[in-house]
Amino acid sequence: MRYSPRGFGGTRRSPEQVKREGWREQGVLAVAVNDERLTWPERELVRQIGEKLYGKRTTEVRHG
Repeated sequence: MRYSPRGFGGTRRSPEQVKREGWREQGVLAVAVNDERLTWPERELVRQIGEKLYGKRTTEVRHG
């Protein structure tokens, strides 16, 4: 017989599911600056917002 502490059983949510629920339930947006679902202007906006809130990244990675 297996015993698990309350809240530690079941299935693990995928990172995308955690992001989706965070947005819908808390209004928190987690997005990668290189998410290919975004257009270049959208990725650039994400980068600019990130820099405004948190400063420049230590390693700048360019895609495209």
